[in-house]
Amino acid sequence: MIRDILLVQKREIEEKLKAKYVERDVDKGKFGNRMIKVITGPRRAGKSFLAMHALRPPFGYANFDDERLVKVTDLDEVITVLDSLYEKPGSIVLDEVQNIGDWELFVNRLQRQGYNLIITGSNSRLLSGELATHLTGRHIPITLLPFSFREFVRLAGRELTSAETKERFSFYLTHGGYPEPAVGNAPYDEYLRTLLDSVIYKDIVKRYGIRSPRAVEDLAFYLASNIARDFSYTNLTKLTGIKSAHTIKRYISYMEAAFLFFEVPRFSRKVREQVAANKKAYCFDNGLLSAGAFSMSENVGRLYENLVAIELKRRELDGLCELYYWANEQKEEVDFLVKQGNSVKQLIQVCYNLDSPKTKERELRALVKASAEMGCGDLVVLTGGYEGEERIGGPNKPGKVEFVPIWKWLLEA
Repeated sequence: MIRDILLVQKREIEEKLKAKYVERDVDKGKFGNRMIKVITGPRRAGKSFLAMHALRPPFGYANFDDERLVKVTDLDEVITVLDSLYEKPGSIVLDEVQNIGDWELFVNRLQRQGYNLIITGSNSRLLSGELATHLTGRHIPITLLPFSFREFVRLAGRELTSAETKERFSFYLTHGGYPEPAVGNAPYDEYLRTLLDSVIYKDIVKRYGIRSPRAVEDLAFYLASNIARDFSYTNLTKLTGIKSAHTIKRYISYMEAAFLFFEVPRFSRKVREQVAANKKAYCFDNGLLSAGAFSMSENVGRLYENLVAIELKRRELDGLCELYYWANEQKEEVDFLVKQGNSVKQLIQVCYNLDSPKTKERELRALVKASAEMGCGDLVVLTGGYEGEERIGGPNKPGKVEFVPIWKWLLEA
C-alpha cells in the first residue's frame, strides 16, 4: 500500500514540475547547506513547489497530508520505498510533516543518516513543541506566504506598463495571491471558498479537537468582517456568543497558527499596558476575505490596509521588524508602527482616498503626534494614487511626510 501511495505522489509531482513556476522572493542561499530546511506557511501557498524547485532531481517526495500515509506506523518503510522509487535519492521533501507523530525524531534521524531534507508544514507552530528541541541548531526556518504583489506581477513574464501594473493591482486587491488560481485556470471564488473551509475544518477544528465548529466559523466571520478594527477578547464574547474570553484568545491563536488571521498589538513601552490593550486582526490573504462573502466591497480602504498589513507581517516573520499600531487617549491612530530592535523605524498610515481635506488633516495629525512621541521621522502615507512629499510639524519642529501609491510601495517593498 505504501508503495502505491508514494508512486501516485511521484507521478503527481512529475506533472507539477512541468507547470509554470514563478520565482519566489526567498533567500536561495538557505537551501545551499545540509541543515534541515523547514518551510512553513498557509495551505496551498506553494511550499512544496518551492521545495521541489530548490532541489535538483532526483529527490524523494512524501506527502503526509494523505490520511493513509499518516496511519503508517513504520516510517522506515516509507524511506525504504522512497529509496526504491527514486533510486536512493540524497534529498527528500517531506510535505505536511506535522501530521505524523514524533516527526522531529524521525527527521532528526534521517539527517544523521546523511539525507538532505526539506520539510513543510501548514502550521506556524511546527517548531514550537517540546520535541522540536531535537532540531535546535540543525534547521533553517523559511516562511512562505501566497504571492506578494511583486511576485504576482512577475507572473506576467514580462515588464508591464504602469497602466497594466495598476490593472493587475486592482485584481490582486480583491483576489489575493494564492498561486494555483493565479497560475492555472481554477476559478478564484470556488477555489478560495474550498480552501477557506479546509483551513477552518482541517487545520483548526479537526487538529485541535474543537467540539463546536460553528463557534470557529462565527469568530472567523466576525474578524473578517471587521478587519483593521480594534477589539478586545472580552468584547468578542458579547459579539460572537462564545462565552469565554480565554476561549476566544485560544481560537484566534489557532487561526494565526493556521495562517488565516494574525493580530497586530497596540504599541506601548510598558509591557503590561501593551498586553491589556486592544488588538487588531488582519487576514493573510485578501482573496480569502472576498471568497468568504465577508462583504468587503463596501469598504475598499480596509482591503488596502490589509494588503499593507500582510507585507509588513511578511517582514516580521522574516525577523526584519516588529509590527504594531499606535493610538493615544484621544483615539487618534497610526495604522502601523514598525519597530527594529529598540527603535521605532517607521510610521505608516494607509489612506487610499485623500480627496477630503478633513480626512487628510486627521491622518497627518495622528502621524505628527506619534512622530513626536516615538521620536520617529520616517513618516509614510500609502495612498490610492497620490504621490509626493509634504512638510509638516510647524516652524519649530519641521518634518516631512512621503505619500506613496500602495501598488508602488508593494513593488518596492
